[in-house]
Amino acid sequence: MKSWLLLATLLALTGIAFAISFRLYQKFKAHPAIQALLHPLVTGPLLVTGVLLLCGIDYSLYRQANSPFFFLLGTATVALAIPLHQQFHHIRQLASPLMATLLFGATFAVISALGIAWLLGATPETLISLAPKSVTTPIALGIAEKVGGVPGLTAGIVVFTGVIGAILGPLLFSKLGVTDERIIGFVTGICAHGVGTTRAFEISSRCGAFSSLGLGLTGALTALVLPWILLWFF
Repeated sequence: MKSWLLLATLLALTGIAFAISFRLYQKFKAHPAIQALLHPLVTGPLLVTGVLLLCGIDYSLYRQANSPFFFLLGTATVALAIPLHQQFHHIRQLASPLMATLLFGATFAVISALGIAWLLGATPETLISLAPKSVTTPIALGIAEKVGGVPGLTAGIVVFTGVIGAILGPLLFSKLGVTDERIIGFVTGICAHGVGTTRAFEISSRCGAFSSLGLGLTGALTALVLPWILLWFF
């Protein structure tokens, strides 16, 4: 198969896998517990992985074919400013508690990742790659590349973190009796970045806006501070 045709096929594979996954996800809308496990970012990558393994296609080639989607990740992140602007009058009134939550959440995300990985004997390169796990993918990849991490590992752990947050977050909030959409959204954005924000918008536009705020502030804070900390220690 000609290289351009293979690349086009791999690009189409992503869209087809997502379409199938999203249809499956919508089918179980009446069963939230099952639906959470069938999130498109869970089933979609499994479908793609299965095809790549079956056809013996290297991941690096697949990533090359899907470079337009990697570019659009940044564009989609910027677009989250629209619902954020619509809720700005609510956000301004909660500046102090939001900043306190941000500082704790962003710090704990890094410390917990590094602490657990270090206890399990991870190498410095792995630790660096895991540190930005709770930051949206474009920022996390940029941090990993700048400080000597492994972008592939960073991308994988970022997506995994987001999926786990999107699946378990709503269930955990329900168990804890947390119903305020502002709290749910902001914490989800801090912990589960873009994937969690997508889930937050399914709850409401307000929840999604606060999740966008958490995502954006966590990304900015981490991008400014984390590289200096990693370079100091590693």
